[in-house]
Amino acid sequence: MAEETNQLRVRLVTPERTLFEGVADTVELPSKTGHFEVLYGHAPLVAELGAGDVTIRGTAAGEGGELRLNVSWGFVEVLGDRVTILASDALKPEEIDKARAEEQLDRGLKMWKEAGESEAAYDDALRVIAEAEAKLASAATK
Repeated sequence: MAEETNQLRVRLVTPERTLFEGVADTVELPSKTGHFEVLYGHAPLVAELGAGDVTIRGTAAGEGGELRLNVSWGFVEVLGDRVTILASDALKPEEIDKARAEEQLDRGLKMWKEAGESEAAYDDALRVIAEAEAKLASAATK
């Protein structure tokens, strides 16, 4: 059916739950190297997700034809008419606890200051900071 309507079949799941399963016109995703958009017929790819918002657009996405979900890392597989998003965590903007995200940001900044010469500690700190900043940005636009 998706092939006849030129719509994408989209599924976004975490280890705990399925947040979206339906059709969409477009899907915008945060990758490790920047955001990208998937349309029907997109070339097949597998990419690592970064922290940020996934935006699903189309009538099945609900009110206003748009659904935004904040993801914290994972992978996406694109196959022409299908997008499968496997996120380690995903939240609707209204589910984000701003106080916890601010605490996470403070923790990440402390980790960054204490990383010293350790590349692994520095990378871990940047990951915590990026995730917290993405949550705060998503919560601010709900």
